[in-house]
Amino acid sequence: MRLTGRAGSIWSSFAAIAVLALLAGPAVGAELEGTLKKIKATNTITLGYREASRPFSFVGDDGKPAGYSVDLCTRVAASVGKQLGLPNLQVKWVKVSVADRMQAVTNGTIDLECGSTTASLSRQAQVDFSPMTFIDGGSLLVTDASLIRGISTLGGKRVAVIPGTTTEKSLNDALKKHAVNATVASVKDHDAGVAARDGGTADAYASDRVLLIGIGRTSKNPEKLSLVQEFFSYEPYGLMLRRNDAAFRLSVNRALAGLYGSSEVVSIYEKWFGSMTTAGQLIGAMYLMNALPE
Repeated sequence: MRLTGRAGSIWSSFAAIAVLALLAGPAVGAELEGTLKKIKATNTITLGYREASRPFSFVGDDGKPAGYSVDLCTRVAASVGKQLGLPNLQVKWVKVSVADRMQAVTNGTIDLECGSTTASLSRQAQVDFSPMTFIDGGSLLVTDASLIRGISTLGGKRVAVIPGTTTEKSLNDALKKHAVNATVASVKDHDAGVAARDGGTADAYASDRVLLIGIGRTSKNPEKLSLVQEFFSYEPYGLMLRRNDAAFRLSVNRALAGLYGSSEVVSIYEKWFGSMTTAGQLIGAMYLMNALPE
């Protein structure tokens, strides 16, 4: 979709700046360390993806990784390959879960996690993050018949959530803040959360709002489901990578900054979320603020 008016002018200006920045970018030094050294030696970058985290990271109909975060990581891989002089850089995809994604990063199983992971301060004690890739918030997937309209109406209800997520903590904090007595039930993944809602073992499934839109379509009766309008958390997403690897982090940041300052990010966004003109001010501002100069 072609942007017009003021939005088009802004993106055109930033695209020009990004091109100049890329042309002016410094060459990679002879001494490589950490992840870049590993990638150079093996001619392979290893990317982690999620099985059912639509529309960010999931298995497509062709059996291959797909989604918004997957597309971002594909662009990052191409940029790293160009930086290292590897025109035929191989991309190896490794499936990760909520439970093992951080360990896969820290132990070197994957070089970059391409999912829907919130860049929280507590997680930054173990891993590092790229600039923000998306902004979302926690919400609830319910049925109209449940009469659930927000956290304050969850009294006596059963809410399914994936343990160890920022959503779980935010949900418990919100329930405590509103003095609501609800049962929080653990499920292993998004599919199990929707199945619990469909099967009646949970009255609601809690996750990030955009994720709920995507996974709600996998329900047996999606027409009976609805999203609560209330947000109970703030979830800034980022690509996850190892700590103390400044050179690789800079490569990732440089790739995203160049992408955010170009019109290509518009086509990627619209592929998964619809028209950029209806994205809201936060998403547009996120791209613009992270289109860092060289």
